[in-house]
Formats: sequence, C-alpha cells, structure tokens
Amino acid sequence: MAHLSYSSGTSDVPLLGDTIAANFDRAVATHGDREALVDRTAGRRWTYRQLRDEVDAVAAGLHHSGVRVGDRVGIWSPNRAEWVVVQYATARIGAILVNINPAYRVHELEYVLNQSGIRTLVAAPSFKTSDYAGMIEQVRPKCPALRDVVLLDGPQWTELHSDDLPEWPELSADDPINIQYTSGTTGFPKGATLSHHNILNNGFFVGELLGYTENDRICVPVPFYHCFGMVMGNLAATSHGAAVVIPAPAFDPALTLKAVAEERCTSLYGVPTMFIAELADPDFDSYDLSSLRTGIMAGSPCPVEVMKQVVERMGMREVSIAYGMTETSPVSTQTRRDDSLDRRVSTVGRVMPHLEVKVVDPETGRVVPRGTPGELCTRGYSVMLGYWDQRDKTAEAVDAARWMHTGDLAVMDDEGYLNITGRIKDMVIRGGENLYPREIEEFLYTHPDILDAQVIGVPDVKYGEELMAWMRLRPGADVLTAEALKEFCTGKLAHHKIPRYVHVVEDFPMTVTGKIRKVEMRKQAVEILGLADADAVEHA
Repeated sequence: MAHLSYSSGTSDVPLLGDTIAANFDRAVATHGDREALVDRTAGRRWTYRQLRDEVDAVAAGLHHSGVRVGDRVGIWSPNRAEWVVVQYATARIGAILVNINPAYRVHELEYVLNQSGIRTLVAAPSFKTSDYAGMIEQVRPKCPALRDVVLLDGPQWTELHSDDLPEWPELSADDPINIQYTSGTTGFPKGATLSHHNILNNGFFVGELLGYTENDRICVPVPFYHCFGMVMGNLAATSHGAAVVIPAPAFDPALTLKAVAEERCTSLYGVPTMFIAELADPDFDSYDLSSLRTGIMAGSPCPVEVMKQVVERMGMREVSIAYGMTETSPVSTQTRRDDSLDRRVSTVGRVMPHLEVKVVDPETGRVVPRGTPGELCTRGYSVMLGYWDQRDKTAEAVDAARWMHTGDLAVMDDEGYLNITGRIKDMVIRGGENLYPREIEEFLYTHPDILDAQVIGVPDVKYGEELMAWMRLRPGADVLTAEALKEFCTGKLAHHKIPRYVHVVEDFPMTVTGKIRKVEMRKQAVEILGLADADAVEHA
C-alpha cells in the first residue's frame, strides 16, 4: 500500500501556554541587561529592561485613553522601534493589534479601519510619498469607530506614555491579539485573526529550529506589519532573549548589509528578491558578513541557485527555508540546521513541531500517495481563529476538521520533505497540459545572464494559455530575446514548457512583503502583447 502524504511534527519541547506579555516578562527577568532592540535609523538602542519600561508606559497610556481588552488598535507605519513597542504594549493590555500595510492608500485604509472597527490608530505621519496623516484625515469622517489617532514623532506619541501603571488585565493565551490582512489577489483583503497562542508559539518554534539563544542578533529588513517581521522576527527573538536589529524603515540592500556587518548580526531574514538584491550590490564584497550563521528565506518560492549563493557568499551555513501563510501564524514547514545542503536549498523542509500537514487531491479532498502533487493542508495550534467578522470566508479556508487549505500545490517525498510546485491558481493549462511555472523558473535560473525569472500564463486563442517569462538580467548582460531563450531551453525542457514570450524588466510588480503580483503581470502582459481578443475568449 502506498505511503500517504501525511506527516505530524513530534517534539520533546512542549508548547508555550503563556500570553505574549507573560513570556516577554520572563525574558526581561532573565536577560534584563542584554540588548533587545536596535533602531539603526533612529540611532537608538534598548536593553530588555528599557524596552519593558517603554512598552509598559505606552500600554498604560492606551489603557488610560480608554482602550480595553478586545478593542482594536491599528498600527500604520514602516519599520521602526515604535512599531515593536506598540506590538508588545497592546499584548500587555489585551487589545487586538491590527497591522495595516504601509503601502495602503485611502480606499484600502478606509476599508480596514471599518472592517475591523479600529478604535485607536497609531501611525507614522508620512514615509516617502505616503502622507499618512493626510490620508487619515481624509477617511476619518467615514470611520465612526475611530476615536483616537496618535501620530508618531509628535506630541501625541510623547503624551501617550504614562508612568501611572494600572493593574494589568488577566488574559488568556487563546484570546485574539492580532489581525493581519492578507493581500488577496481579488476583492478586499481578509483579516486573519490570531491569538497569543498562535503567534507566540510559532515565533518560539521558528527560533528553536534556528538554534536561537540570547547571543543571537537578528537583522529584520522584512516588514513588521507582516508575520515574517513581527512573529518570525520579534517574537522569535524575545522568546529566546535575542536582539532585533532594524536596518532601515523599508528594505535597502546596502543598509541591510551595513547593519549586518556593523551590528555583528548572526541571522538575516528576507524574501528571495531581497537576497538577490543584496548579492547584486556593487559593494557586496566590502561588507564583513563573517558573523552570519543562519537566517530565513521565505515569503515566496526560493530559487535553488539563490539559496546556494546565500550559503556560499554570505556565509549563512545554517540558513533555513520556511513556508507558511498569514492564516497559519505563519510557518508550517521549515528546513532544519542538520538537513543536507541539497534538502535546504531544494525543499521547504518538514512539518513544524506540534503541527500536521497533508497533501490532498484538490477535487476529492483525499490524501494522495507520497510523490504525487496536490493541495497542501495544515492543522494545529497555528491555524488562525478565523477571518475577522467573515464566517463564510473562514469556512471556505478552514474545513470542519480544522484543516487550513493553503491553495498551494505541493509534493511530499518519502522522508516527509515538501516541495511547493506552485499555486493552484497559478497553474497554466496549455492545450490540456498542466504546466507549473515554478519548475520552469528553476530551470531559467541556470541561465548565466538571468538574475530573476517569473513565468506566467497569458491568454492564447489556439492553446487557451501560453507561457511568458518575465526576467531581470544581470548588469551588462545582452538583451535576451525569445529566440535566444528558446535556443537555451531546447533539448533541456520539453517544447511545450519553453516560454513563447519574453519580457525583460528592471523590477516585478510586488506587494510590500516582496511577493510577486502575477495577477498584475498577466494584466500588463495582455496589453504589452496585444492579447485583448484572446483574453476575451470565454472558457467553460
């Protein structure tokens, strides 16, 4: 009988039953004089004890302003120390922190403020081209639940601090503590509602698998508003007494490399596009990265060639790939430090401790044999409480047995290691053949001139869909034509997997978390290639 694609994560380390505040207090008691947080842009540093004092002062100020357990407090800001302070302050008083994407504009801001019923909004006044204060004033009359707005860098933030500490409320680890809006490719985003138990344990076990101790210093250039920053970064750090280093408000490859070198960081996080940018930095060889031991590459599929360079050129010998989604707090699978290099560069690892994963036939829901592709599902402590105030959407994503359906296609091997082969919705069907962009992208990375590649399906009258490759080329490379790419692929890829169209770009359309927006690429491709007529053809 075939071995089925199911695996559960055993562990000698028990789950934490703490609230975030209780766990943080334990870290302060043990590591009070150790550095907890470094904000490079502000030029400020906090020990654990200093950070606790700042957190408590803001928590007290929120309490005195009327914020109570279960009230929603929004945070709208790029990465900075105050983001971290608000994260732990809201956890202290049991308010639900609502993470607002720094890239949002008026339409999205109004939706999130009203959908989650935000009472208090803490925001940066502005950043780059975003006038946050102006946008807030624009939507405020349409957001009846919004009582208080606290702008950072101004008197309101200073006045929010209070030395008059109240009696902190008694909280449960199962209380909702965080709402994170998933970007969603269609319609409005959905608010994944997460508990202390969800995100504290996920951050803790990510840190455990990375071997974190109080001696680690984690460089976090990924956004705090996303799980990658606030859970895998902040909570992984504080649950182990480690330090968080904020290299810049938004990702900058040179500032990230400089922070690693000057702060002697042992761990570096990023999505693949960030590591690609760092490796391509013209001054890369001038930075001393010898302190690096580990880190995480996650957020979107991790190209094998990029992982190899991260290990060899950045010295991240124990770098880990993590896979997950906002709805699962976020990590479901992760590679281990003792995995072979091949495992660590070519899989998303095995199931996390205390979680279950399975691969099912998307049509029948039945678990498929190992080695057979299907939809990846995960279950356990990490699965969200639900989408905020959207029971129907929750039921579509989490089934009656509490399995979260990821929408990702995966293959599990005999040892339980998983490969993500694409999104169910990304799959390209060309003339009845199912094509998986990820497989083709991995091959394109072997071309000496290709820095980054993304493959999409575009409409075609004859075949229904055709393949198009969007590519970023290495500096100084000759323009790569469709004919030249075809020549490179011929004999190595099946003919129907060779992209018909080629488009060379400086950058891909991306979300703020670094995920490639393939829906937007397809829309642009229809215009670029003049495929409006093919796009208008209706299919069953």
